[in-house]
Amino acid sequence: MNPNIENKNNPEEAVIQVNHLKKAFGEKEVLKDVNMVLAKGENLVVMGKSGTGKSVLIKCIVGLIQPDSGEIKVFGKEILGLKHSALDTLRVRIGFLFQGAALYDSMTVRENLEFPLLTHSKKLAKNEIDDLVKQALEDVMLADAIDAMPSDLSGGMRKRIGLARTLILKPEIMLYDEPTTGLDPVTSKEISELMVKMQEKYKVSSIIITHDVECASITANRIVLLNEGILASEGSFEEMKNSKEPWIRAFFNE
Repeated sequence: MNPNIENKNNPEEAVIQVNHLKKAFGEKEVLKDVNMVLAKGENLVVMGKSGTGKSVLIKCIVGLIQPDSGEIKVFGKEILGLKHSALDTLRVRIGFLFQGAALYDSMTVRENLEFPLLTHSKKLAKNEIDDLVKQALEDVMLADAIDAMPSDLSGGMRKRIGLARTLILKPEIMLYDEPTTGLDPVTSKEISELMVKMQEKYKVSSIIITHDVECASITANRIVLLNEGILASEGSFEEMKNSKEPWIRAFFNE
């Protein structure tokens, strides 16, 4: 298991703070009263049954969904009500890896990785861009795929390229939405181990949404369990697996 981070609940060490967050869609309350802290350098895994609002939570954090009430602070700044330009500036510091790799099918791997650099780092020279692309691909062990098309890659390879493209801007926070969904067990383990490697190399702080118990066991410094619209329990993987609550134990011993 990924070792615990010190001072995980110290506000001074927090890169994300969520307080009393609420979100409903019509009459369905998805997030009822969510309170959460992500510490600097921490991998925080969020688990829960399907439809409990895990993806809604991280989309609120990056401003893709507007909550009904509550407070979200990222790097100490309240993001609710931020102007579009200020929110865009903040998002550059946050990487978001969706369930699908979300690569551009008409672009080569090289062009996919160049795209965020050309969009957000306009002052970079061509040789600097080339070096960053090469390093990003080496990080995910796919340097030889630089001129391949996404359609030529396996699901696991596309996931790695998606991770490389997200990390190429050196985000300080990573948000992973079901990073191992649809992958075979061996590839899922490889992706989970790669996430830990990137945490250690770049000191990135991450929120990981997953149903994958093995992914949680490999990546988590801490786990929070979302249930009935609130964070119902938290702890290390071993603490959750051996919880006195039968429904929590069942979740981690499937």
